[in-house]
Amino acid sequence: MSSNKKGGDECFLPVQKDPRFWEMPERERKIDECFQSMFHDKRFTEKYTVDKRGRPINQTSTEDLKRFYIVSSSDDEEGVKSKKKKEVKEKLEVVEKEVKVEKEVKVEKEVKVEKEVKVEKDVKAEGPPPERGVRVKEEDE
Repeated sequence: MSSNKKGGDECFLPVQKDPRFWEMPERERKIDECFQSMFHDKRFTEKYTVDKRGRPINQTSTEDLKRFYIVSSSDDEEGVKSKKKKEVKEKLEVVEKEVKVEKEVKVEKEVKVEKEVKVEKDVKAEGPPPERGVRVKEEDE
């Protein structure tokens, strides 16, 4: 037995090469404007009450169509662009808030450090300040 490049048996080689058994691509399909009525017309709408495994659901075929297809019209493109703009604005606002909070925290830390330095200077500077140009020598009694 000779092994093929993908591995497995030679008997499955025709199945591997047959495009009917290939996986479907993950991209969404675009629908022209002339078929846009399919999303609004009642002839294309069915209401599901039970899914394929018998569980109760409230879903329509229109929701499935909207999930699997993109309508290529100028209104929808503008809607998608406006949604993207809104998302970008929201993300920008979140980032700006984070930056603002970080700046406030940084300022608070700086104020704490300044207070600590000031307290340290106050502890060292107990007593009257020495006169300039005169060396102070403490005498032990």
